[in-house]
Parts: sequence; C-alpha cells; structure tokens
Amino acid sequence: MALLTLAEAKAQLNLTGDGDDVELQDYIDSVTAVVEEYCGPIEPRAVTERHDAESGRSVIVLRTTPVLSLTSVTPVLTGGVSHPVAGLDLDPDTGAVRRLDGGRFRGLLLFTVQAGRAGVPPVPPTVNLASRMLVQHLWRTQRPSRSGGLAGGGDDYTVGEPIPGFGYAVPNRVLELLAPYRLPPGVA
Repeated sequence: MALLTLAEAKAQLNLTGDGDDVELQDYIDSVTAVVEEYCGPIEPRAVTERHDAESGRSVIVLRTTPVLSLTSVTPVLTGGVSHPVAGLDLDPDTGAVRRLDGGRFRGLLLFTVQAGRAGVPPVPPTVNLASRMLVQHLWRTQRPSRSGGLAGGGDDYTVGEPIPGFGYAVPNRVLELLAPYRLPPGVA
C-alpha cells in the first residue's frame, strides 16, 4: 500500500544502483503511514471497525475516513441486529453513519467499509510528489555530504517550527502539498 514505488523514490534521490534498495523501501513504507495520518487512507481498502452502541446511539462516527462506501453493519454477538446498508446514511468525509428511519444503533457492531479516495490514478499526483519529497527529506537527514554537512543543504529541507503531531520530521512544503487532502478537524 505504498504511495510511491521504489523506482519513483530512486528517481527522486538520483540513485541508480540497488545497494540501498532494502533501506530505501523501509523509508517508502514509513512515509505512507505519515501521509495517511494526516490525510486518511489514500488507496482504497477494506476496513472493519468495532463500535459499542450498548446504550443506543443515533450516530456512529467511524474512526477511519474518508470512506468510499459502507459494506456492512453486523452484530458482534449472536442475536444482535444487522443493519442493511440501504437503510443507512453515510457522510464519507466525517464517517458519520445514521439510520434513515431515525432509529438507534444498539449492541456491539462491526462496521465494514471501503476506505480511501476515489480517482484514477488511485494516488493523486500531488500526494505522490509530497511522498517523494518526504522520502527525500528523511533520506538526506541521514546521509552526510562529502563536505561534512547534511546532503542537500540546510535551507532546502529546513523545518521551521515543529508541526503538532509531526514534530520536525515533515517539512512545511510537504504539508502544503497535502493540505487539499487533509482530514477535516476533529477527524483522526
């Protein structure tokens, strides 16, 4: 589920050999988690969440957003009530699920959804570029240049103030590229 390929990362870093491929793949895999923490799932995938509605709830808010579709709502315990998805309303951006009949959800329920973002290609070009830039930033902070400083110079990858939740690991320009895909406030 990486947001970029090894070949794309190598091109961004101007690497031609394969001596660093295993380590670079670790960076690629790690960057996906960072980007999705900020934006939510990018590539579509099935996600199942357990929600406790024992006391009855009119709205269940999914923890994973954005959501492409609601696949099923089934009880965890035998004898519980299933909810046909045709009778439910889903807000794909906030993950809020309501019953169309105005009733309440009750019991322990499993919500299965298709999370991610619609589109072709599945990874928007801006997200791919931000991911490549983040790999480049993290890679360069670990690779001293021949002159003794960090490769790539300081100003190009300097992170000013720490970003809440991200510290100094994500440059502001990466966050600026991801801004159109950022999760709404209060959704995480």
